[in-house]
Amino acid sequence: MKKDTVILGIETSCDETAASIVKNGREILSNVVASQIESHKRFGGVVPEIASRHHVEQITMVLEEAVHQAEVGWNEIDAIAVTEGPGLVGALLVGVNAAKALAFAKNKPLIGVHHIAGHIYANRLENEFEFPLLALIVSGGHTELVLMKDHYMYELIGETRDDAAGEAYDKVARMLKLPYPGGPEIDRLSKEGEATIEFPRAWLEEGSYDFSFSGLKSAVINTLHNAEQRGKTLEPSEVAASFQQSVIEVLTEKTYRAAQEYHVKQVIVAGGVAANKGLRESLKDRFSNGHADLYIPPIHLCTDNAAMIAAAGTILYEKEKFVELDLNANPSLMLE
Repeated sequence: MKKDTVILGIETSCDETAASIVKNGREILSNVVASQIESHKRFGGVVPEIASRHHVEQITMVLEEAVHQAEVGWNEIDAIAVTEGPGLVGALLVGVNAAKALAFAKNKPLIGVHHIAGHIYANRLENEFEFPLLALIVSGGHTELVLMKDHYMYELIGETRDDAAGEAYDKVARMLKLPYPGGPEIDRLSKEGEATIEFPRAWLEEGSYDFSFSGLKSAVINTLHNAEQRGKTLEPSEVAASFQQSVIEVLTEKTYRAAQEYHVKQVIVAGGVAANKGLRESLKDRFSNGHADLYIPPIHLCTDNAAMIAAAGTILYEKEKFVELDLNANPSLMLE
C-alpha cells in the first residue's frame, strides 16, 4: 500500500501569513491564513515594511495552528514547501527562513515553489488535472495564459504588456475613492450599475493572446477628469460596471479562443482576481458549450493561501525536486 504524502506549505509572498498541511496533493488537512488587510487599508495598498513585520509576528503562531488543526505529528510530514518568489522580498524572506529553519530542525526535505504555480495548483485541490490544459492567471501582478501539457510543464502563450488586470482594478478603485482592496469593491459596485460608458477593449494584433489594460485604465481616469472639469458627476456604479465589462470581455474571449486553438481538455483559472464574481459568471457562460471543462477554485483558494503551495510542492516532492538550505527569496522568479 502506497504511503500518503503529507506536505507542509508556507506562503508569505505579500500580505497574508499562511501555513497549510495537504495530503497527497489533494486533501487539505489544515489551511491557516492571517490577513493583514486592516493594517494596510489606511494606506490604500500594501506597505512592504509593515507586511514583513506582521509576517515576523505571525509566522510561528500560524505554523503551530496549522500543525494543530491537521492533527499530524512531525514524523508524518514528508517535506516543507515554501513560496520562494515572486513577491515582496522582505515578506518572502520571512517564509523562506522559517521553512529553512524547520527543514533543518526536523530533518525534512525543502521545496521551493513559484507563487503562480501555487495558484495554478489550487485548482487540483478541487479537481484532478487532465492535460493538455489552459490556465488563465489573473492577479494583482500577473495576467497570463499558460498552456500545460503535463505537471510543471509551462508554455506561456499570452501575458500582459503593461498593467495586470488586478493592478488596473486597484488603480481605478483609487480613482473612485473606494476602500482597499479595490478589486472586490469594484466587483460589488458593478452589480449596482449598468455598463453605460463605452471603454476600450485592447484586442491587440490579430491572433495575439497578450493583454493590455493600461489604455483602459487611462480611459477611465480621463473620463472621470473630463466629467469633473465639466462639473458633471458620474455614477460610480456605472463607471465600475463599464470598466469591469471591458476587462472581463477581453479575458473571457482570449481564454476561449486559446482553448479552442490548443484543443485543451480543461481550462483553469488562478489568482486573486479569479474571485471576481463577474469574471466567474462570464467564463462559466462562455464555456457552457462543453468545448472544454472549466474549473475555478472556491473563493478561499483564489486568494493567497498555503494549501496551494503545499499542493504544488507535492508534485515537486514526487519528482524529488528539492532545494538546499541556502535557498534565498527571489522576488522576480520566473515561471519555468
